[in-house]
Amino acid sequence: MQRSAYPVTLAADEKDGGFVVTCRDLPEAITQGDTLEDAIEAAEGALEAAIEMRIEDGLDIPLPSKANEGEYLVSLLAGSTMKAAV
Repeated sequence: MQRSAYPVTLAADEKDGGFVVTCRDLPEAITQGDTLEDAIEAAEGALEAAIEMRIEDGLDIPLPSKANEGEYLVSLLAGSTMKAAV
C-alpha cells in the first residue's frame, strides 16, 4: 500500500469538456483538466494544496483510502508526505 497515493475520481465534464477531479478523502481538493493527463497533474496540485491547508489550520490529514474500481491513484511529493506524517 502506498501511504502517499490518494484515490481520485475523474468525471467527464459534459458542458465544458475535459474532466472534473474529486477526492473523497480530501473533499476540498477539487480541480479539472482538459485531458486525462492534465486532470491527473492538476489533481497532484490540488491534493498538495489541501494538505498544506490542513497543516496550516491544524486539521487532521486522513490516510489514503483504498482505491475503488474506476478511481485513479495520485501520488504526493515526498515533502508533502513527510509534512503530513509529522
